[in-house]
Amino acid sequence: MTHRIRVDAVLVQAVIAGALSFAHLHDLAEAAGQSGWKAWLYPISVDLLLVAAWRRLRSGHGGRASGWSWFLIALAASLGANIATAGLLDLDSPPAWLRVLVAGWPAIAFLGGTLLVHTPPTDAPEPAPAPAPAAVSEPPVEQEPGPAPAVVEESLVLPAPAAEPAALPAPEPAPVAAPMVPVALVEHARKLDQAHHDATGAHLDADALRARLGGIPAPMASAIHAQLT
Repeated sequence: MTHRIRVDAVLVQAVIAGALSFAHLHDLAEAAGQSGWKAWLYPISVDLLLVAAWRRLRSGHGGRASGWSWFLIALAASLGANIATAGLLDLDSPPAWLRVLVAGWPAIAFLGGTLLVHTPPTDAPEPAPAPAPAAVSEPPVEQEPGPAPAVVEESLVLPAPAAEPAALPAPEPAPVAAPMVPVALVEHARKLDQAHHDATGAHLDADALRARLGGIPAPMASAIHAQLT
């Protein structure tokens, strides 16, 4: 069975960029006085620190601030070497500060790698609890019927009846206006009452006065009788 080799453009581009960056770091370290095998280890140290910091950031564990710090330090070292070899610095006679930085890089890289490896994760997922062992079902045990439990009667405490609101006083009936009685009718009723008094010695009551006046309305008869008395 034959396997086809598929060329990935992104992978080729990464290999080219890595080789160029590797060469720039080697040339800068060699110009700063690190000759022989030491100049070849500087690019490896920078690239490994860059990869280690990036893996810490991608892992999602704790220490993201530390991961970003060492990632930026390694990136600055790689970019600085690429820019320095572009003709901005005279590599035949490099400045003293560049020699100091190159000479001190191994200690910086060792510190960064140690901190990235030994920084404990702060948000590690908690282990799932172990499942409880399955309960072994036992055959039911027949029990002899015992005496029925005594029923305890509890006294029922009825809530006290709510107090009824006080009855409001009945409103007083509005006074009924007395009907208007003609003066002539009053004088006629007075004569009838006087004649009845002369004959019997007693005055007419309201019903009798109403009958003598031809069955007028009761309110009017009462009003006339009130004026007579």
